[in-house]
Amino acid sequence: VLHCLYASETPGGCGHSSHCPDCVIRNSVKRAFRGESICRETTGFTILEDDRVREVFLMITVNIIHYKGREFVLLVMDDITHIKKIEEELRRRGEQLEAVNRELEAFSYSVSHDLKAPLRTIEGFSRTLMEDYAGNIGEQGIDYLRRVRTSVERMSLLIDDMLRLSHATQSPLRREEIDMSELATAAANDLRRTSPGRNIDFIIALDIRANADKRLLRIVLENLIGNAWKFTSKTRKAVVSFGADVKEYGKVYYVRDNGSGFDSAYADKLFSPFQRLHSREEFPGNGIGLATVQRIIFRHGGRIWAEGSVNKGACFYFTL
Repeated sequence: VLHCLYASETPGGCGHSSHCPDCVIRNSVKRAFRGESICRETTGFTILEDDRVREVFLMITVNIIHYKGREFVLLVMDDITHIKKIEEELRRRGEQLEAVNRELEAFSYSVSHDLKAPLRTIEGFSRTLMEDYAGNIGEQGIDYLRRVRTSVERMSLLIDDMLRLSHATQSPLRREEIDMSELATAAANDLRRTSPGRNIDFIIALDIRANADKRLLRIVLENLIGNAWKFTSKTRKAVVSFGADVKEYGKVYYVRDNGSGFDSAYADKLFSPFQRLHSREEFPGNGIGLATVQRIIFRHGGRIWAEGSVNKGACFYFTL
């Protein structure tokens, strides 16, 4: 009744279907009669269809059912060939993505080495000129060299930011239960140590937890709280808050401040690399931090958005 699947590969049939050790159907039925409640197997084989060889995959499910005091075998065969094709395509794309990530990582190290080496040379010789030949080049020459060194420092920081953005995308994700409140407090304390004279209040909710990569979430909170610190530098009584709310779609974390804010019409530019809504003279930075934050949030399957208005503060929300 249940002939061997592999008979289709042999023009005259395998000839011993009742004894074929490779027949998945027969073996699954035998397992069911031995008492296993549900037997599920996947098998692949080739068939000849319209003079063309085609590869087929079946999901075979066998179950014992009782009807009017008798035992029957319920045998279901699902053609999952299209699912297998999708799986194979996903596997292939995953391999391609892994190859691209390896190339990006190699490129990042190349950028770090090949661009920073000449920068170090420029910085070193310009410093030597300022220290040893100041009398020969005059005040205007010294001013030019000072500008060169400032640009070199800015370029070096930009390279570091680009590398951080790249690593945020490539590094493996290691999820664990983490204390977000602890990370936020550490970020705030680090900022206080850099400028102990700042008049700023940090309001950090206690026991805010998440399942996430601790190292990457530390980068998120350091960037968001660091931005709040920076953009409240001209606020007389600065307040920065961190907490979480539970919405219908899950937990939403936020970092809020009462600083310079931004024009909400340009909110879509906040997370693009090198995009800035304030001049570098007004507030320093390269426009990489929020792009890095967004990529980390996306890697955790979440999203991030911001609300704000000019001179009335800003609030950054994110989910995981």
